[in-house]
Amino acid sequence: MDNQIIAIGIDHGWSHIKTRNSCFVSGVAELGSEPMVYDNILEYNGKYYRIGGDRLKVQENKTCNENYYYLTLAAVAKEMKARGLKEARVVLAVGLPIGRFGAEKKSFINYLSKNRMVRFRYEKTQYLITIEKVLVYPQCYGAVVDRLPQMAGQEYVVDIGSWTIDTLKIIDRAPDESSSGSDPNGIITCMRKIDEVCVKKTNSKIDEYMIREVMIKGDANLDQVYIDIIKKEIEKYTRSVFRIIAESGINVKTTPITFVGGGAGLMKRYAGISQRNISYIEDVRANAVGYETLAAMYLAKRKTA
Repeated sequence: MDNQIIAIGIDHGWSHIKTRNSCFVSGVAELGSEPMVYDNILEYNGKYYRIGGDRLKVQENKTCNENYYYLTLAAVAKEMKARGLKEARVVLAVGLPIGRFGAEKKSFINYLSKNRMVRFRYEKTQYLITIEKVLVYPQCYGAVVDRLPQMAGQEYVVDIGSWTIDTLKIIDRAPDESSSGSDPNGIITCMRKIDEVCVKKTNSKIDEYMIREVMIKGDANLDQVYIDIIKKEIEKYTRSVFRIIAESGINVKTTPITFVGGGAGLMKRYAGISQRNISYIEDVRANAVGYETLAAMYLAKRKTA
């Protein structure tokens, strides 16, 4: 195995897993037998798992079962394939919501590093990794690492994820954890409300995949009545996000705010807000890329120490 250590950044979302080169649904389904086709199939410890499809239900945390471990292996495989590797010494760079960072950091590190050497197959290709270290960073922070040199004065980063809305205060390029926090009203709550309204008004449920299509593309293969309901509820949700921010004591009319995460695009397209103090990072992989950048800086510093 090559002595070089590589950093792989992974954003473990409740809706999607993101890396520098991939984004896929946070779904895992164990198969009872060998699959007919091997697209998105993880083979680990003699069992087969289909990755993607329907997302997992939100649980108390991501370490309560093996699902997010399997998703991590799939994410590593996708990154190694993109880099032309089948064996590697790896530093995993991951993140947690600001509100749960201190409480869950140690358990997440233990969870991801419980097996130092891991052999598995993904889409029939065998991979062998040695996990050298797991580094955990706060969500929000990773997404703006490349912008920090330009963040003079006071700014806020608002990461709208699947389950939480994380707010991070930046003062003169440094994060101020004392003025940061999480609110449990991420995008999943918006999707649940859309489904609830659809049932109430049309007596029928709507698939989450179709809701995501409208969120991302502004349209889907649906009757107009459903599209109208989805868009109206998204508009209500984006306005509620501004209320949540304002209630935390931030002046949304004057304070520089950067929206990141899966909800950044929603805020830009549906909130109806056009202000000089508001900016957006719409790349949903921004946190994963930032985690990886921070880990690469750690490795470079360790090499010169």
